[in-house]
Amino acid sequence: MEVDLAVRLMILLPLAGAAINGLLPLFLPNLRKNERLIAAIGTAAVAIPFGIALSLFVADAGGIATWFTWMAAGDFSVDFAYRVDHLSLLMTLVVTGVGSLIHLYSAGYMHRDPGYWRFFAYLNLFIFAMLNLVLGDNLLVLFLGWEGVGLCSYLLIGFWYTDLKNSAAASKAFIMNRVGDFAFLMAMFIFVKELGAIDFDTLLTQGPGMDPTMLNWAVLLMFIGATGKSAQIPLFTWLPDAMAGPTPVSALIHAATMVTSGLYLLARMSPVVLQAPDIMMVITVVGALTAIVAATIAITQNDIKKVLAYSTVSQLGYMFVAAGVGAFFVAIFHVMTHAFFKGCLFLGSGSVIHSMHHVEHELEHDGHGHHLDPQDMRTMGGLKRFMPTTRWTFLASTLAIAGIPLLAGFFSKDEILFKAFEAGFNGVPTAWFAWGVGIVTALLTAVYMMRCYVLTFEGEPRWPHAETIKPHESPWTMTVPLQVLAVLSIFAGFLGIPAVIAHGDLNWIHHYLGADYGGPVAEAHFEGHVTLAMEWALIILGGSIAVIGVFLARRWYLADGPAFDAKVEARFGGLYKLWQGKYFVDEAYERAIVRPVVGGSEKAFAPFDKYFVDGLVNLVGYLTRGISYLLRYMQNGIVQSYAVAVVFGVLLVVGLLLFG
Repeated sequence: MEVDLAVRLMILLPLAGAAINGLLPLFLPNLRKNERLIAAIGTAAVAIPFGIALSLFVADAGGIATWFTWMAAGDFSVDFAYRVDHLSLLMTLVVTGVGSLIHLYSAGYMHRDPGYWRFFAYLNLFIFAMLNLVLGDNLLVLFLGWEGVGLCSYLLIGFWYTDLKNSAAASKAFIMNRVGDFAFLMAMFIFVKELGAIDFDTLLTQGPGMDPTMLNWAVLLMFIGATGKSAQIPLFTWLPDAMAGPTPVSALIHAATMVTSGLYLLARMSPVVLQAPDIMMVITVVGALTAIVAATIAITQNDIKKVLAYSTVSQLGYMFVAAGVGAFFVAIFHVMTHAFFKGCLFLGSGSVIHSMHHVEHELEHDGHGHHLDPQDMRTMGGLKRFMPTTRWTFLASTLAIAGIPLLAGFFSKDEILFKAFEAGFNGVPTAWFAWGVGIVTALLTAVYMMRCYVLTFEGEPRWPHAETIKPHESPWTMTVPLQVLAVLSIFAGFLGIPAVIAHGDLNWIHHYLGADYGGPVAEAHFEGHVTLAMEWALIILGGSIAVIGVFLARRWYLADGPAFDAKVEARFGGLYKLWQGKYFVDEAYERAIVRPVVGGSEKAFAPFDKYFVDGLVNLVGYLTRGISYLLRYMQNGIVQSYAVAVVFGVLLVVGLLLFG
């Protein structure tokens, strides 16, 4: 298949799915009840592009598909064009592959929801925007997708908009992303001013030679834009609140799509980013701090989705550490493996919540009078006997993200820690800090993820009347995606086998993405190399930390269950309260930004709006009423009066024609 045709189909099919599912039910209300047809259209609109991307991947096809000139002003012009290369194709496979599984999962999860048709329309529109982001051949097309996923995230997070909490979470995500988006726009303006173009061929060839000051500013602004989309300090607080949306939305946003946009941008612009070493050190520190802050918060959360949300923020911190030390291909490798195990974990949590909703329904409607939070792990326990498929897939993904040797997370996370160690070994001071923080975070990750698994699936059931009220396994539309993602979580890591084995010849993803091997992603090179013995020692250290963390958490929480958290709180005291309070960042934003802005607006702009804006609007109304009051006397119903008016009008026109 030609690249141009393939790109058109991949881009337009999700858009067509969104249009069909989003518009037809408006005119054909009966179509809203046909869930099978809606789900089939929505899933096919993403699965077919996955098949097309897979065919391009197998054929190792590439090229640029130019559709038309989007805008032109003087010497500056931007084409509506798409780029197919190793980086964009790999991201397309992840987006459409995981996306199609999430669509299939949603068919069962959203069953009987009155907004079923809207949900699939929004999902398709999200995929359309994400494909524009990863396939765009210039920053403007990329920015179109960048803003598109922001809009779709607003629609999806606030999908159950009748709950004000959901609406507030959607607004928060939208507003915080706008902060980063403004910085990204400023970076684009710098490139236009300095280079007169924003297509990637020009940026990647001429960008590294820009004036150093302007280049540093451009890279810093791109990074600020990335902190918004990829939830890094200080713009990370929107992501946990995004859990208000349906669970498939959480999986879609947190696993493989929107939150990885920032990493994709830095990887795409890697030759330019490498010319700003001072900004790269900032990226490294921010990534490391985000990783440890989110991990400490995650260990105190009791909502199963909140644990996974903060885990996502922490893993994104790891990815930014990789980008900060110049290992961009490793960041993309972790993006890919994270998409598999985190997608499986979120969908697994959705399966658990789906089942616990059944328990909640039984408790509320069978005369027991108990209220149950279906997302609180303290009210779960013992689910492995009722939900075997969900349990095994959740366990596999838990071990993968913890970094247990030979699973996907072990390979990608270990490679990040090694690259940080290597950069520190070669004189990058912030890299040592990132490596040390990364080691501690790896231990915390293993602990809080095994805590999440044990509290949910092990031990005895903790909900009321557990002897009579039994949860149930989810339908096949929900379990099949779990099984596929669990398998990928186990085996995908072998695409990045460490360089200590076979001299790196088996590290497929390095060869596929690295510029040294003909790929599109540049990377930092260091003069001194870590010895082979040290590399093996680092691998053993990383694997040992994961095993120790999993072993300790399983032992602690199997013995005491949720009561063990009280022991942790007693030992860490105020520090534990700080973690449990999420470092009170939201409260700080509320006092420092939200209240002053809202209060200032009420004092400064409310009178202006009330008296000036409303006054002008009211003036138009009063003028209309006054004029109509006068003109109504001309409409008296007397034909003779109308005839006089017509004659007068004719005489006026004739007079104008004769005398000018």
